Amino acid sequence: MYRLLSSVTARAAAATGPAWSGGRRGAHGRPGLPVLGLGWAGGLGLGLGLALGAKLVVGLRSAGPTQSPADPEAAGAELPHEQALSPGSPHTPASPAAKGFSRAIESSRDLLHRIKDEVGAPGIVVGVSVDGKEVWSEGLGYADVENRVPCKPETVMRIASISKSLTMVALAKLWEDGKLDLDLPVQHYVPEFPEKEYEGEKVSVTTRLLISHLSGIRHYEKDMKKVKEEKAYKALKMTKGLMPSDQEKEPKEKGGKNHEKSDSPKAKGEQENEARCRHSKHGRKKNDFEQGELYLKEKFENSIESLRLFKNDPLFFKPGSQFLYSTFGYTLLAAIVERASGYKYLDYMQKIFHDLDMLTTVQEENEPVIYNRARFYVYNKKKRLVNTPYVDNSYKWAGGGFLSTVGDLLKFGNAMLYGYQVGLFKNSNENLLPGYLKPETMVMMWTPVPNTEMSWDKEGKYAMAWGVVEKKQTYGSCRKQRHYASHTGGAVGASSVLLVLPEELDPEALKNKVPPRGIIVSIICNMQSVGLNSTALKIALEFDKDRTD
Repeated sequence: MYRLLSSVTARAAAATGPAWSGGRRGAHGRPGLPVLGLGWAGGLGLGLGLALGAKLVVGLRSAGPTQSPADPEAAGAELPHEQALSPGSPHTPASPAAKGFSRAIESSRDLLHRIKDEVGAPGIVVGVSVDGKEVWSEGLGYADVENRVPCKPETVMRIASISKSLTMVALAKLWEDGKLDLDLPVQHYVPEFPEKEYEGEKVSVTTRLLISHLSGIRHYEKDMKKVKEEKAYKALKMTKGLMPSDQEKEPKEKGGKNHEKSDSPKAKGEQENEARCRHSKHGRKKNDFEQGELYLKEKFENSIESLRLFKNDPLFFKPGSQFLYSTFGYTLLAAIVERASGYKYLDYMQKIFHDLDMLTTVQEENEPVIYNRARFYVYNKKKRLVNTPYVDNSYKWAGGGFLSTVGDLLKFGNAMLYGYQVGLFKNSNENLLPGYLKPETMVMMWTPVPNTEMSWDKEGKYAMAWGVVEKKQTYGSCRKQRHYASHTGGAVGASSVLLVLPEELDPEALKNKVPPRGIIVSIICNMQSVGLNSTALKIALEFDKDRTD
């Protein structure tokens, strides 16, 4: 009996850690009954210890893979990446609309697990809709590692630069209502922004140029020389045909994301960036996560006040001549929204979110209690997972300051796709409601703009707050490039993507269909520098295949 008890209680103590090996405290703070029950308590302690030990062993056996975090191996102490960060929670129950997409769901889930493993992300949430109906949403990993809170479809995360696409809706609405002229100098609406010169010549910055990052206003890098040398080096490589292939990594610019055709961790992109710079005459350009302005903690009361961060800086390029991605340009656009609408920027955006039924999308602030908000992470120099520092995004609400869920992003994508397609269906179905934005507005927004770049897919161009890849096939029975629109996001401790893959509509078959027709994919992640666009495109094509079959 003694031998059995020793075996049982030893296993229980090993499985449960210090809480079981050191005994309990009594009601008055004095030592109570030791767990082993072999001291002064005698037979009572023996019986209690045996019962508790046996119950724990049975419980631990029945729990299977779920182990106590007190066990270093169970907690993955030596495994800083995915192995230590998987909650092992059951999959989200399939919705009725998911019928027929089980193959695509399994394939896409496996792909996301692979990406999560590769980059060591704490948590990822994905959502997919087909023809306007959400067919799959699921969380992998943890929204809060410290408290072991699993990711779920309702998890709220930073959406970073997808905020630009939201701001574009406000600008488009004002333009449709005749309250905003996209081609007037910005001083017409915001006289606080000074008139600009470039190389001694007066130049004009317009709303249209700001939207497509052609204004010449800087991003987080303040060193004009470094930015120009980087641009010149890119152009030289392009002319010599030395630009990276589809599988190689692009230099990171926008929000610290990996801008590549193939998703991979930040470390690989940095290594290639540094190697490339060693062969150039100029020094390594800092990525955005090395820029101090990304970590601002100052609270700005309004968009006009935020302008002081950059309004007196010189333009890096002549407006309209070159593409220079700029979140600060969208800070100026927020001020334009305020002046053209007569409302505070956030108030105007909340009206839009209400109209679009995006009830969980809000500006990020530290003080409010926001249900299901995730924590955000990064790996330090020792490659250990740590919490990101506190930041205040009030200076860039419009360009990267909103929180949302995959479900809300799907609603937004479907509203845009409906507006884009509804004009095609009007002749066959006169009862269709109008889109939130007019078809001609959506066509304008999703038309690639000359002199722009789509850094997350070099096959495309930047349009108006969206990156757009156009349909293309050069050779018969060879690669066919699908038309799609997307925007990625990179913020402190967060990465995101929203991708819209419209159906290739046959005019003869419109009678039996209603918009929106196509696949929407949204992915959000609580770690920075995770490239997600190619993953989203692969997932969209998987669902499109099941839909076609």
